[in-house]
Amino acid sequence: EVQLVESGGGLVQVGGSLRLSCAASGFVFDDYAMGWFRQAPGKRREAVSVLSTRRDDIYYEPSVKGRFTISSDSAKHTVYLQMNSLKPEDTAVYYCAARRGIDWFTESDKYLYWGQGAVVTVSS
Repeated sequence: EVQLVESGGGLVQVGGSLRLSCAASGFVFDDYAMGWFRQAPGKRREAVSVLSTRRDDIYYEPSVKGRFTISSDSAKHTVYLQMNSLKPEDTAVYYCAARRGIDWFTESDKYLYWGQGAVVTVSS
C-alpha cells in the first residue's frame, strides 16, 4: 500500500520556522520525483517545491525561494521541507506528492500519490 505521511505542521509566529517531513512507503522512493504543494483557503493548490527523481534539480515557488529548503533522505524514504522566515501568506495545508519518472512538473495533476496534508498556520 502506498503511503505518504506528512508531519511537522503547526502554529508558528511570523518569522518562525517549521520543518515538514513526508515519510513514503509502498513504492520505490528513488524512482519518484517528490513535491511539496500547498493550498490556502479559497485558493488553488500550488507547487511550493519539487525535487527531481535524480535529486539533482529543484524547483521553488518564487515567493518561498531563499526561505524554504527541500531535501530528502533516501535511506529513510523521507522528504523534508524546512521553512524559515515564515509569513502569514504561507498559511495553508501543505501536501507531499510523488510522481514516477524522470520528468517532474509543478502541476498538481501530474502527481499520482498524495499525503493527507499538514496544516501550517503563521500568526502575525
